[in-house]
Amino acid sequence: MVTAHAPVSRPGEPTELTDAQIEELLQGEHPIVLVDGVCHFCQGATKFIIKRDPKGIFHFASIQSEVGQKLMQKGGLRTDTMDTFVLIEKGHFYTRSTAALRIARRLRYAWPLLYAFIVVPKVLRNSVYNLVARNRYRWFGKSDQCMLPTPEIRERFIE
Repeated sequence: MVTAHAPVSRPGEPTELTDAQIEELLQGEHPIVLVDGVCHFCQGATKFIIKRDPKGIFHFASIQSEVGQKLMQKGGLRTDTMDTFVLIEKGHFYTRSTAALRIARRLRYAWPLLYAFIVVPKVLRNSVYNLVARNRYRWFGKSDQCMLPTPEIRERFIE
């Protein structure tokens, strides 16, 4: 298992990611979702997205991982806090409720209907988001380690 703070890499690649590799991820065809890897709520959100994304559009990384930290830095986001949810699409960074709504619009079933809430002022949407983010460990718990993906979905996780 990979611990929350251990640097990881793809098999056969060096642990240290190059700027070129980070740029490739930023401009890649798959949107990247960055989550707090030890948060049970965030792990549940990751599983929720995967279940409703059978085409494998979204790829995932833990904010605590080396790649997560480098992507956060590249987006000008704080790397010392785990209270945000990040979606990276073609080099654009979306956080908090905006990220969640942009993800919902690409899921199957009725979930894209939630994107209608994008018209609600961001300050209102994010106040609800922030309430959950502040209390997520207390309400849902946390692990000492990041979620270990199953072999079926392993290729969707950036390490």
